[in-house]
Amino acid sequence: MILGLVIILFLIGHGNTGPGTTPHLKHIVIGRCYDYITLVNPSFRYNCEDIWREFEEAVVRRTPCSVRVKDYQRMFRAVPQTLPCDRLLFWSKTRDLMHSYAAVTGRFWTLEDTLVGFMFNDLIWCGQRERDRGFDFQSCPEWSTCVTHPVYSLWKRASQNFAAAACGNITVLLNGSIHNAFNRKSMFGSVELDNLNPRMVSHVHIKVVPNLEGPFVESCSKGSILDLINVLESRGFRWSCTDRDVTLMILQCMKNPRQSSCQTCSSSLLHRKSLYL
Repeated sequence: MILGLVIILFLIGHGNTGPGTTPHLKHIVIGRCYDYITLVNPSFRYNCEDIWREFEEAVVRRTPCSVRVKDYQRMFRAVPQTLPCDRLLFWSKTRDLMHSYAAVTGRFWTLEDTLVGFMFNDLIWCGQRERDRGFDFQSCPEWSTCVTHPVYSLWKRASQNFAAAACGNITVLLNGSIHNAFNRKSMFGSVELDNLNPRMVSHVHIKVVPNLEGPFVESCSKGSILDLINVLESRGFRWSCTDRDVTLMILQCMKNPRQSSCQTCSSSLLHRKSLYL
């Protein structure tokens, strides 16, 4: 009876958990920091060891589900960064395509191109259940289990800073093959959009991208995209929207060249080229 109760309590205490802290987290984070300041953006000067110490202090001194956004304040003070105008790219549910688009065009900056985004991209971390015991490499809570998740809180603060620094023209990439392409609960919808400053952002370019063969759920004229447009207009932003961006279609066709829509696109481009010859 007692053994059964112990097992039940153990399972409850470890419910809704995922992988533990990424192995060798310290070496990865500090190594990425040095890569960034020596290879990616050598014009920046940061103290990578100090950044790690402030990060570690924010996480390990608190239990896994009690790391607030403001707990990372000292770390973010150690990584001030001025972002370029007219180049910021925001996205929701289009991660792979977003990275391809940014790489091919060479004119966009994403959150992952900032120092913080570069350092912590795709990593997991949390402290032990008992404070000041270091990182937990066995298991960390799922994001959905707590609003003050250590990973979520860091990305929320990074997203706030990224959006607040936006200036000039910005671009938003949304998935037209899902319902609620603009989702008020997403990081873009709940954090970044609210931190955009209409006095600094001159134009918002919305690009809706469905999968090549559908489903074609949302577009510039229907679905949640209209909700986004209403929000932008109510806050005084100028905007434009397209759901037929040729570059984005070509990028999708490079991965799926046999799709029928890619054949149509190819014929259209060849016809357009012949008009100029």
